[in-house]
Amino acid sequence: MNSYDLLVVGSANADLVVGVERRPGAGETVLGSDLVVHPGGKGANQAVAAARLGARTALLARVGDDGHGRLLRESMESAGVDTSGVLVGGAPTGVALITVDPSGDNSIVVSPGANGRLTPDDVRAARELFAAAPVVSTLLEIPLDTVAEVARSLADGARLVLNPSPPASLPDEVLAVCDPLIVNEHEAAVILGTEPGATPEEWAKALLELGPRSVVVTLGSEGALVADASGSARVPSVKVEAVDTTGAGDAFTAALAWRLGTGAPLADAAAYAARVGAAAVTKEGAQASYPTADEVAAL
Repeated sequence: MNSYDLLVVGSANADLVVGVERRPGAGETVLGSDLVVHPGGKGANQAVAAARLGARTALLARVGDDGHGRLLRESMESAGVDTSGVLVGGAPTGVALITVDPSGDNSIVVSPGANGRLTPDDVRAARELFAAAPVVSTLLEIPLDTVAEVARSLADGARLVLNPSPPASLPDEVLAVCDPLIVNEHEAAVILGTEPGATPEEWAKALLELGPRSVVVTLGSEGALVADASGSARVPSVKVEAVDTTGAGDAFTAALAWRLGTGAPLADAAAYAARVGAAAVTKEGAQASYPTADEVAAL
């Protein structure tokens, strides 16, 4: 029996959030609200989101020996995440600078900090975590060679879920084991080296030709598209009033990865994940907004 339902390998950041009436253009200064600091980072977000839903979750990440690092560890532990794989030192904790407008849309700049020091050697040293997890989820807020080592370190029969954010070209050895590759339309365009404008079905078809076993294209308030060798299908979203979209994609990815590990078909896992993502945007912040399974069921 596996010790975990999900292992997340990724980033842990302090989110520094300011509300604005509108996001500034180039060379422009706007006034914002008081600064609020939230625990975040796409890896830590996924781990907390999965644990809140009831998944036995572990995180492999690196934080600094500083106040932001302590904030992150405390947040994850209070959510039930196993933090034995959270390494300390090497650089200050990563920071995300986030502006949120009245519609709930956000703009984010990330300073990787300690996330950039999570190495392939760290992955190899965590072999016990990999051996205990049927699903591993990772992302690109850590070095690409570390992501490649994650792909090589999967236990027999384990499934890799990858959200390539921030987007970059991916090695063939990573693409070949993605099941699924989860992208939004911007990420799909970067990976394919094309301009936005194609349909989600066209994105998915082109991405599958690169080698992933399955693909999920997230479509914000319009839900998602899932695709594999057998075809594609649209998954509708749940209509809610968005307050803050920060971290909603991480909640979606975590929920989908966990449900896949329970044996759910891809479309069913994505439909559940869409409900989790919808619940997350109804509250401010990233980790603080993540719902329990009961809250998702109540939508």
